Amino acid sequence: MEVLQRFFDSILNIIKVSGFASLGWQNYVMIAISIFLIYLAIKKEYEPLVLLPIAFGMLLVNLYPSLMAAPSYELQTVTDYIAQHGAASSAYPIIEQAGVQYYQIPSYGGLLYYLYQGVKLGIYPPLIFLGIGAMTDFGPLIANPKSFLLGAAAQLGIFITFIGAILIGFTTKEAGAIGIIGGADGPTAIFVTSKLAPHLLGPIAVAAYSYMALVPIIQPPIMKALTTKKEREIVMEQLRPVSKLEKIMFPVVVIILVALFVPDATPLVGMLMLGNIFKESGVVDRISKTAQNELMNIVTIFLGTTVGATATGAVFLTPKTLGIIALGLFAFACGTAGGILFGKLMCKFTKGKVNPLIGSAGVSAVPMAARVAQKVGQEANPTNFLLMHAMGPNVAGVIGSAVAAGVLLSILQ
Repeated sequence: MEVLQRFFDSILNIIKVSGFASLGWQNYVMIAISIFLIYLAIKKEYEPLVLLPIAFGMLLVNLYPSLMAAPSYELQTVTDYIAQHGAASSAYPIIEQAGVQYYQIPSYGGLLYYLYQGVKLGIYPPLIFLGIGAMTDFGPLIANPKSFLLGAAAQLGIFITFIGAILIGFTTKEAGAIGIIGGADGPTAIFVTSKLAPHLLGPIAVAAYSYMALVPIIQPPIMKALTTKKEREIVMEQLRPVSKLEKIMFPVVVIILVALFVPDATPLVGMLMLGNIFKESGVVDRISKTAQNELMNIVTIFLGTTVGATATGAVFLTPKTLGIIALGLFAFACGTAGGILFGKLMCKFTKGKVNPLIGSAGVSAVPMAARVAQKVGQEANPTNFLLMHAMGPNVAGVIGSAVAAGVLLSILQ
Protein backbone atom coordinates (compact mmCIF):
# COMPACT_ATOMS: atom_id res chain seq x y z
CA MET A 1 0.00 0.00 0.00
CA GLU A 2 2.83 2.38 0.87
CA VAL A 3 4.54 1.63 -2.44
CA LEU A 4 1.31 2.37 -4.29
CA GLN A 5 0.94 5.69 -2.43
CA ARG A 6 4.49 6.68 -3.38
CA PHE A 7 3.75 5.81 -7.00
CA PHE A 8 0.66 8.06 -7.06
CA ASP A 9 2.59 10.85 -5.29
CA SER A 10 5.28 10.62 -7.97
CA ILE A 11 2.68 10.84 -10.73
CA LEU A 12 1.10 13.90 -9.06
CA ASN A 13 4.51 15.58 -8.75
CA ILE A 14 5.19 14.97 -12.44
CA ILE A 15 1.84 16.55 -13.32
CA LYS A 16 2.50 19.53 -11.03
CA VAL A 17 5.81 20.35 -12.72
CA SER A 18 4.51 19.66 -16.25
CA GLY A 19 3.43 22.30 -18.68
CA PHE A 20 -0.22 21.26 -18.33
CA ALA A 21 -0.31 22.59 -14.78
CA SER A 22 1.44 25.89 -15.50
CA LEU A 23 -0.12 26.97 -18.81
CA GLY A 24 -3.33 28.98 -19.08
CA TRP A 25 -5.88 29.25 -21.88
CA GLN A 26 -4.05 32.30 -23.25
CA ASN A 27 -0.95 30.20 -23.81
CA TYR A 28 -2.91 27.65 -25.81
CA VAL A 29 -4.43 30.41 -27.97
CA MET A 30 -0.94 31.77 -28.69
CA ILE A 31 0.32 28.25 -29.45
CA ALA A 32 -2.45 27.90 -32.05
CA ILE A 33 -1.56 31.32 -33.53
CA SER A 34 2.13 30.39 -33.69
CA ILE A 35 1.34 27.14 -35.52
CA PHE A 36 -0.76 29.10 -38.04
CA LEU A 37 2.14 31.53 -38.61
CA ILE A 38 4.52 28.58 -39.08
CA TYR A 39 2.11 27.26 -41.71
CA LEU A 40 2.11 30.63 -43.51
CA ALA A 41 5.91 30.81 -43.40
CA ILE A 42 6.47 27.29 -44.77
CA LYS A 43 3.47 26.59 -46.99
CA LYS A 44 2.76 30.10 -48.30
CA GLU A 45 6.38 31.35 -48.01
CA TYR A 46 5.33 34.70 -46.50
CA GLU A 47 8.70 36.21 -45.55
CA PRO A 48 9.83 32.88 -44.01
CA LEU A 49 13.24 34.24 -42.97
CA VAL A 50 11.47 36.54 -40.53
CA LEU A 51 8.11 34.91 -39.87
CA LEU A 52 9.43 31.42 -39.09
CA PRO A 53 11.76 32.43 -36.22
CA ILE A 54 9.09 34.79 -34.83
CA ALA A 55 6.44 32.07 -34.90
CA PHE A 56 8.72 29.47 -33.35
CA GLY A 57 9.85 31.89 -30.64
CA MET A 58 6.17 32.47 -29.88
CA LEU A 59 5.62 28.72 -29.69
CA LEU A 60 8.61 28.16 -27.38
CA VAL A 61 7.76 30.85 -24.85
CA ASN A 62 4.13 29.80 -24.54
CA LEU A 63 5.16 26.20 -23.95
CA TYR A 64 7.98 27.11 -21.54
CA PRO A 65 7.68 30.71 -20.27
CA SER A 66 10.89 30.42 -18.22
CA LEU A 67 12.86 30.89 -21.45
CA MET A 68 12.20 34.63 -21.04
CA ALA A 69 12.55 34.71 -17.24
CA ALA A 70 14.66 37.61 -15.94
CA PRO A 71 17.52 36.91 -13.54
CA SER A 72 16.81 37.35 -9.83
CA TYR A 73 18.70 37.16 -6.53
CA GLU A 74 18.06 35.14 -3.41
CA LEU A 75 19.35 36.35 -0.03
CA GLN A 76 20.74 33.74 2.34
CA THR A 77 22.45 34.55 5.66
CA VAL A 78 26.14 33.76 5.76
CA THR A 79 25.51 31.66 8.88
CA ASP A 80 22.86 29.53 7.17
CA TYR A 81 25.01 29.14 4.06
CA ILE A 82 27.98 27.89 6.10
CA ALA A 83 25.74 25.52 8.08
CA GLN A 84 24.33 24.15 4.80
CA HIS A 85 27.56 23.88 2.80
CA GLY A 86 30.15 23.48 5.55
CA ALA A 87 32.25 26.46 4.43
CA ALA A 88 32.02 30.12 3.46
CA SER A 89 31.99 31.18 -0.20
CA SER A 90 33.82 33.87 -2.12
CA ALA A 91 31.66 33.37 -5.22
CA TYR A 92 28.77 35.55 -4.06
CA PRO A 93 28.72 39.21 -2.98
CA ILE A 94 27.86 39.94 0.66
CA ILE A 95 25.36 42.60 1.67
CA GLU A 96 24.42 43.65 5.17
CA GLN A 97 20.89 44.37 6.38
CA ALA A 98 20.03 45.26 10.02
CA GLY A 99 23.42 44.03 11.14
CA VAL A 100 23.02 40.62 9.46
CA GLN A 101 25.27 39.55 6.58
CA TYR A 102 23.68 37.89 3.57
CA TYR A 103 25.03 36.18 0.46
CA GLN A 104 23.39 37.52 -2.72
CA ILE A 105 22.94 34.30 -4.68
CA PRO A 106 21.92 34.82 -8.31
CA SER A 107 19.26 32.85 -10.14
CA TYR A 108 20.11 33.06 -13.82
CA GLY A 109 17.54 34.10 -16.43
CA GLY A 110 16.29 32.11 -19.39
CA LEU A 111 18.27 31.78 -22.61
CA LEU A 112 15.98 34.00 -24.67
CA TYR A 113 16.03 36.71 -21.99
CA TYR A 114 19.73 37.28 -22.62
CA LEU A 115 19.39 37.15 -26.41
CA TYR A 116 16.51 39.64 -26.10
CA GLN A 117 18.84 42.29 -24.68
CA GLY A 118 20.04 42.96 -28.23
CA VAL A 119 16.47 43.97 -29.07
CA LYS A 120 15.89 45.90 -25.85
CA LEU A 121 19.13 47.87 -26.12
CA GLY A 122 18.61 48.69 -29.79
CA ILE A 123 21.63 46.69 -30.99
CA TYR A 124 20.02 44.34 -33.50
CA PRO A 125 18.11 46.91 -35.64
CA PRO A 126 21.20 48.84 -36.85
CA LEU A 127 22.96 45.52 -37.57
CA ILE A 128 19.95 44.43 -39.64
CA PHE A 129 20.16 47.74 -41.52
CA LEU A 130 23.85 47.04 -42.20
CA GLY A 131 22.90 43.76 -43.85
CA ILE A 132 20.01 45.33 -45.76
CA GLY A 133 22.34 48.03 -47.07
CA ALA A 134 24.83 45.42 -48.26
CA MET A 135 22.06 43.63 -50.17
CA THR A 136 20.33 46.70 -51.61
CA ASP A 137 20.78 48.16 -55.08
CA PHE A 138 19.85 51.85 -54.95
CA GLY A 139 20.19 52.03 -58.75
CA PRO A 140 16.42 52.20 -59.47
CA LEU A 141 16.06 55.02 -56.94
CA ILE A 142 19.03 56.95 -58.37
CA ALA A 143 17.73 56.44 -61.92
CA ASN A 144 14.30 57.75 -60.95
CA PRO A 145 14.66 60.25 -58.06
CA LYS A 146 10.90 60.90 -58.13
CA SER A 147 10.65 57.57 -56.31
CA PHE A 148 11.73 59.42 -53.18
CA LEU A 149 8.34 61.19 -53.22
CA LEU A 150 6.49 57.88 -53.33
CA GLY A 151 8.61 56.55 -50.45
CA ALA A 152 7.81 59.70 -48.47
CA ALA A 153 4.08 59.52 -49.25
CA ALA A 154 3.92 55.94 -47.97
CA GLN A 155 5.00 57.18 -44.53
CA LEU A 156 1.60 58.87 -44.25
CA GLY A 157 0.33 55.92 -42.22
CA ILE A 158 2.89 56.61 -39.48
CA PHE A 159 1.65 60.12 -38.77
CA ILE A 160 -2.08 59.42 -39.22
CA THR A 161 -1.86 56.54 -36.75
CA PHE A 162 0.25 58.64 -34.38
CA ILE A 163 -2.58 61.19 -34.18
CA GLY A 164 -5.25 58.48 -33.97
CA ALA A 165 -3.47 56.65 -31.12
CA ILE A 166 -3.30 59.89 -29.11
CA LEU A 167 -7.02 60.51 -29.66
CA ILE A 168 -7.99 57.10 -28.25
CA GLY A 169 -5.93 57.48 -25.10
CA PHE A 170 -2.32 56.45 -25.69
CA THR A 171 0.45 58.76 -24.51
CA THR A 172 2.39 60.69 -27.14
CA LYS A 173 5.41 58.40 -26.76
CA GLU A 174 3.27 55.27 -27.02
CA ALA A 175 1.49 56.74 -30.04
CA GLY A 176 4.83 57.44 -31.74
CA ALA A 177 5.95 53.85 -31.18
CA ILE A 178 2.63 52.47 -32.48
CA GLY A 179 2.60 54.77 -35.51
CA ILE A 180 6.00 53.60 -36.73
CA ILE A 181 4.44 50.21 -37.54
CA GLY A 182 3.00 51.97 -40.59
CA GLY A 183 6.46 52.08 -42.13
CA ALA A 184 6.37 48.26 -42.39
CA ASP A 185 9.93 48.16 -41.11
CA GLY A 186 10.52 45.80 -38.20
CA PRO A 187 14.03 47.00 -37.20
CA THR A 188 12.90 50.63 -37.24
CA ALA A 189 9.83 49.82 -35.15
CA ILE A 190 12.01 48.05 -32.57
CA PHE A 191 14.56 50.88 -32.52
CA VAL A 192 11.93 53.57 -31.94
CA THR A 193 9.89 51.58 -29.42
CA SER A 194 12.96 50.69 -27.33
CA LYS A 195 13.54 54.43 -26.86
CA LEU A 196 9.98 55.77 -26.59
CA ALA A 197 7.85 52.98 -25.07
CA PRO A 198 9.92 49.93 -24.10
CA HIS A 199 6.96 48.41 -22.23
CA LEU A 200 5.21 48.03 -25.62
CA LEU A 201 8.20 46.50 -27.38
CA GLY A 202 6.75 42.99 -27.58
CA PRO A 203 3.39 43.65 -29.24
CA ILE A 204 4.74 46.39 -31.52
CA ALA A 205 7.65 44.24 -32.73
CA VAL A 206 5.38 41.25 -33.36
CA ALA A 207 2.85 43.45 -35.19
CA ALA A 208 5.51 45.13 -37.34
CA TYR A 209 7.15 41.88 -38.42
CA SER A 210 3.86 40.05 -38.87
CA TYR A 211 2.50 42.74 -41.17
CA MET A 212 5.77 42.77 -43.11
CA ALA A 213 5.35 39.04 -43.65
CA LEU A 214 1.67 39.39 -44.57
CA VAL A 215 2.22 42.04 -47.28
CA PRO A 216 0.95 39.64 -50.03
CA ILE A 217 -2.37 39.34 -48.17
CA ILE A 218 -2.84 42.91 -46.94
CA GLN A 219 -1.75 45.02 -49.90
CA PRO A 220 -3.47 43.61 -53.04
CA PRO A 221 -7.08 44.44 -51.96
CA ILE A 222 -6.03 48.02 -51.16
CA MET A 223 -4.14 48.33 -54.44
CA LYS A 224 -7.08 47.09 -56.50
CA ALA A 225 -9.60 49.22 -54.61
CA LEU A 226 -7.67 52.45 -55.20
CA THR A 227 -6.67 51.93 -58.86
CA THR A 228 -8.52 51.26 -62.08
CA LYS A 229 -7.66 48.35 -64.38
CA LYS A 230 -6.44 50.86 -66.95
CA GLU A 231 -4.02 52.37 -64.41
CA ARG A 232 -2.74 48.93 -63.41
CA GLU A 233 -2.06 48.11 -67.07
CA ILE A 234 0.33 51.07 -67.57
CA VAL A 235 3.74 49.98 -68.86
CA MET A 236 6.54 52.24 -67.67
CA GLU A 237 9.64 53.22 -69.66
CA GLN A 238 12.89 51.39 -69.00
CA LEU A 239 15.12 53.04 -66.39
CA ARG A 240 18.39 54.67 -67.46
CA PRO A 241 21.70 52.97 -66.59
CA VAL A 242 23.33 54.19 -63.37
CA SER A 243 27.10 54.65 -63.17
CA LYS A 244 29.30 53.15 -60.46
CA LEU A 245 30.33 56.65 -59.35
CA GLU A 246 26.68 57.56 -58.72
CA LYS A 247 26.18 54.41 -56.68
CA ILE A 248 29.27 55.12 -54.56
CA MET A 249 28.39 58.77 -54.03
CA PHE A 250 24.77 58.03 -53.11
CA PRO A 251 25.36 56.55 -49.59
CA VAL A 252 27.88 59.29 -48.77
CA VAL A 253 25.54 62.12 -49.79
CA VAL A 254 22.50 60.55 -48.09
CA ILE A 255 24.17 60.03 -44.71
CA ILE A 256 25.61 63.56 -44.71
CA LEU A 257 22.16 65.04 -45.37
CA VAL A 258 20.37 62.79 -42.87
CA ALA A 259 22.95 63.33 -40.11
CA LEU A 260 22.76 67.10 -40.54
CA PHE A 261 18.98 67.45 -40.80
CA VAL A 262 17.64 64.46 -38.80
CA PRO A 263 20.50 63.37 -36.50
CA ASP A 264 18.33 60.91 -34.53
CA ALA A 265 17.97 58.80 -37.70
CA THR A 266 21.76 58.47 -38.08
CA PRO A 267 22.20 55.07 -36.33
CA LEU A 268 19.80 53.36 -38.75
CA VAL A 269 20.51 55.26 -41.96
CA GLY A 270 24.24 55.32 -41.19
CA MET A 271 24.43 51.54 -40.92
CA LEU A 272 22.24 51.17 -44.02
CA MET A 273 24.60 53.35 -46.04
CA LEU A 274 27.69 51.69 -44.56
CA GLY A 275 26.47 48.32 -45.78
CA ASN A 276 25.65 49.79 -49.18
CA ILE A 277 29.07 51.37 -49.69
CA PHE A 278 30.63 48.02 -48.74
CA LYS A 279 28.66 46.54 -51.64
CA GLU A 280 29.14 49.27 -54.21
CA SER A 281 32.82 50.05 -53.57
CA GLY A 282 33.90 46.63 -54.84
CA VAL A 283 37.03 46.66 -52.65
CA VAL A 284 35.73 44.91 -49.50
CA ASP A 285 34.01 41.89 -50.98
CA ARG A 286 34.61 39.70 -47.91
CA ILE A 287 33.09 42.27 -45.54
CA SER A 288 30.15 42.85 -47.87
CA LYS A 289 29.39 39.13 -48.12
CA THR A 290 29.66 38.73 -44.34
CA ALA A 291 27.20 41.58 -43.78
CA GLN A 292 24.81 40.10 -46.37
CA ASN A 293 25.01 36.52 -45.19
CA GLU A 294 26.56 35.35 -41.91
CA LEU A 295 25.96 38.50 -39.84
CA MET A 296 22.50 39.15 -41.28
CA ASN A 297 21.43 35.53 -40.75
CA ILE A 298 22.67 35.36 -37.15
CA VAL A 299 21.06 38.64 -36.14
CA THR A 300 17.80 37.69 -37.90
CA ILE A 301 17.64 34.43 -35.93
CA PHE A 302 18.26 36.18 -32.61
CA LEU A 303 15.94 39.09 -33.34
CA GLY A 304 13.08 37.04 -34.81
CA THR A 305 13.10 34.36 -32.12
CA THR A 306 13.28 36.79 -29.20
CA VAL A 307 10.65 39.11 -30.69
CA GLY A 308 8.32 36.12 -30.99
CA ALA A 309 9.19 35.13 -27.42
CA THR A 310 7.70 38.39 -26.12
CA ALA A 311 4.25 37.23 -27.25
CA THR A 312 3.19 35.30 -24.16
CA GLY A 313 -0.52 34.69 -23.78
CA ALA A 314 -0.94 36.73 -20.59
CA VAL A 315 0.77 39.78 -22.13
CA PHE A 316 -0.48 39.51 -25.68
CA LEU A 317 -4.17 38.74 -25.24
CA THR A 318 -5.17 41.99 -23.55
CA PRO A 319 -7.42 44.79 -24.88
CA LYS A 320 -4.49 47.24 -25.00
CA THR A 321 -2.25 44.85 -26.95
CA LEU A 322 -5.02 43.87 -29.34
CA GLY A 323 -5.68 47.59 -29.85
CA ILE A 324 -2.02 48.06 -30.80
CA ILE A 325 -2.27 45.21 -33.30
CA ALA A 326 -5.38 46.80 -34.86
CA LEU A 327 -3.75 50.24 -35.00
CA GLY A 328 -0.68 48.68 -36.61
CA LEU A 329 -2.82 47.19 -39.37
CA PHE A 330 -4.51 50.57 -39.84
CA ALA A 331 -1.10 52.27 -40.05
CA PHE A 332 0.13 49.79 -42.63
CA ALA A 333 -3.03 50.15 -44.71
CA CYS A 334 -2.78 53.96 -44.60
CA GLY A 335 0.88 53.80 -45.65
CA THR A 336 0.00 51.60 -48.62
CA ALA A 337 -2.89 53.88 -49.55
CA GLY A 338 -0.74 57.01 -49.22
CA GLY A 339 1.82 55.64 -51.68
CA ILE A 340 -0.82 54.55 -54.19
CA LEU A 341 -2.72 57.85 -54.06
CA PHE A 342 0.46 59.82 -54.60
CA GLY A 343 1.26 57.43 -57.45
CA LYS A 344 -2.10 58.28 -59.02
CA LEU A 345 -1.22 61.96 -58.70
CA MET A 346 2.12 61.37 -60.43
CA CYS A 347 0.35 59.35 -63.09
CA LYS A 348 -1.90 62.31 -63.83
CA PHE A 349 0.94 64.87 -63.91
CA THR A 350 3.08 62.67 -66.18
CA LYS A 351 0.11 61.98 -68.47
CA GLY A 352 0.00 58.25 -67.79
CA LYS A 353 3.71 57.46 -67.62
CA VAL A 354 3.69 56.29 -63.98
CA ASN A 355 1.85 53.16 -62.89
CA PRO A 356 0.26 54.01 -59.48
CA LEU A 357 0.89 50.46 -58.25
CA ILE A 358 4.56 51.23 -57.62
CA GLY A 359 3.44 53.68 -54.91
CA SER A 360 2.34 50.71 -52.76
CA ALA A 361 6.00 49.65 -52.62
CA GLY A 362 6.84 52.88 -50.78
CA VAL A 363 6.39 51.02 -47.51
CA SER A 364 9.63 49.55 -46.26
CA ALA A 365 8.95 45.83 -46.68
CA VAL A 366 11.89 45.09 -49.01
CA PRO A 367 11.63 43.40 -51.48
CA MET A 368 8.22 41.83 -50.81
CA ALA A 369 6.24 45.03 -51.45
CA ALA A 370 7.95 45.50 -54.82
CA ARG A 371 7.18 41.89 -55.75
CA VAL A 372 3.53 42.38 -54.85
CA ALA A 373 3.36 45.48 -57.09
CA GLN A 374 4.89 43.41 -59.89
CA LYS A 375 2.39 40.58 -59.35
CA VAL A 376 -0.70 42.81 -59.29
CA GLY A 377 0.54 44.69 -62.36
CA GLN A 378 1.05 41.46 -64.30
CA GLU A 379 -2.42 40.25 -63.37
CA ALA A 380 -3.79 43.28 -65.20
CA ASN A 381 -1.26 43.18 -68.04
CA PRO A 382 0.89 40.02 -68.50
CA THR A 383 3.51 42.04 -70.43
CA ASN A 384 3.95 44.50 -67.56
CA PHE A 385 7.25 44.36 -65.64
CA LEU A 386 7.12 46.77 -62.72
CA LEU A 387 9.65 45.15 -60.38
CA MET A 388 12.61 47.48 -61.01
CA HIS A 389 10.34 50.53 -61.07
CA ALA A 390 8.79 49.43 -57.76
CA MET A 391 12.22 48.86 -56.19
CA GLY A 392 12.85 52.62 -56.35
CA PRO A 393 9.99 53.54 -53.99
CA ASN A 394 10.69 50.38 -51.98
CA VAL A 395 14.27 51.30 -51.06
CA ALA A 396 13.18 54.94 -50.69
CA GLY A 397 10.71 53.64 -48.11
CA VAL A 398 13.57 52.12 -46.09
CA ILE A 399 15.23 55.52 -45.90
CA GLY A 400 11.89 57.25 -45.41
CA SER A 401 10.83 55.10 -42.45
CA ALA A 402 14.21 55.65 -40.77
CA VAL A 403 13.93 59.42 -41.30
CA ALA A 404 10.34 59.37 -39.97
CA ALA A 405 11.67 57.50 -36.93
CA GLY A 406 14.31 60.17 -36.44
CA VAL A 407 11.66 62.90 -36.63
CA LEU A 408 9.51 61.17 -33.99
CA LEU A 409 12.51 60.63 -31.73
CA SER A 410 13.61 64.25 -32.01
CA ILE A 411 10.12 65.48 -31.13
CA LEU A 412 9.09 62.98 -28.45
CA GLN A 413 12.29 62.03 -26.59
